Amino acid sequence: MKRASLINRLWRWLATGIFFVFFGIGGLVLSIIWFTLLRLFIKDPQKLNLMTLNSIKKSFQLLLNSLRLAGVMNYRIVGADLFKQDKGCLIVANHPSLLDYVLLASCMPRCDCIVKQALLRNPFVSGVIKSAGYLINSGSEDLLNACKERLQAGGTILIFPEGTRTIPGEAPVLQRGAANIALRAGCEIRIVSISCEPPMLTKRGRWYNVPPVKPQFVITVKSKVIPQDFIQARDASLALAARRLTQHLRSELVLKNNEK
Repeated sequence: MKRASLINRLWRWLATGIFFVFFGIGGLVLSIIWFTLLRLFIKDPQKLNLMTLNSIKKSFQLLLNSLRLAGVMNYRIVGADLFKQDKGCLIVANHPSLLDYVLLASCMPRCDCIVKQALLRNPFVSGVIKSAGYLINSGSEDLLNACKERLQAGGTILIFPEGTRTIPGEAPVLQRGAANIALRAGCEIRIVSISCEPPMLTKRGRWYNVPPVKPQFVITVKSKVIPQDFIQARDASLALAARRLTQHLRSELVLKNNEK
């Protein structure tokens, strides 16, 4: 892989820092000004939620197009039209980069996300999380019930089974949360594969660790999985089915990605 020129790397370093600042400021503007205006003029809760999610989607599209135009990164989404079939579906993806959620939310018709509870203490994104009605990962039974209600109401929940971003060179470990949600809700799972070469904004990487060449993201929307197919008559509980389903998700998200 041929390294980019020093000037190119310096520019990408500078532009990345600028867009990080814009991302934080944008979150505050959406929370304090735009979402407040929406609440003042839109009284229907369902319409308000849809407008809020659509505002986030458009903001992410603007951010990604700006990053591409500035030469910081490039991306390609394969099979995005399949998301139109996913009402009441769980979207499961691997998690190599900080931009994964932004990339997926920018192209999904609706994106109900499960976020870490710690993000509620982040002043730049907490307002967005609350306004969007994202589900908070508290690790309790209440989360499973909330996911089930959201899915049965036609929501589309995005979840990263790894629980955190992948550490390059280490084998990812998938948690059973996604499998448990799908089995409890009786919903289908859409598998999405994300690759980024060279790695950018990884778990241990900092924003200023600029890759030697411009990163290329490829998001591939793949087939659906029927969770009920993993339930066997002899199972004493859904825990066994959740284990089989998680193993299958690992083969789709981790093993097949490593074979590429």
